[in-house]
Amino acid sequence: MRRRKAKPDPERWAKLMAEVERNRNSGYRERALALFPHVCARCGREFSGKDLRELTVHHKDNNHMNNPPDGSNWELLCIYCHGAEHDEYEGGSSKTIERHGDGRLGFNAFEGLKDLVDPEDK
Repeated sequence: MRRRKAKPDPERWAKLMAEVERNRNSGYRERALALFPHVCARCGREFSGKDLRELTVHHKDNNHMNNPPDGSNWELLCIYCHGAEHDEYEGGSSKTIERHGDGRLGFNAFEGLKDLVDPEDK
């Protein structure tokens, strides 16, 4: 004999659909901008005014439906770092930015600058 499928609980179904709709239309960019400083998490560039449109929300787990209210799945990235995060393809090879475990870039552009500006007398 064939088993009949149980009908979904209407209350449970309504809660599930409400949560899906809330995640979809949550305005997570506005929430992320309210939660985090307006600084790219990769390059450290600060954004304000009209430039704020160049700051994007990156989902750390690449799941755009995962939008926890505390913002734990988001980081703000400038459009350039966001593109690099998703691996730009050029000539068939992937270009990536080397990062440390804490998210910093693998180099310091200002390394040794202090010695040039204020060299110690030796």
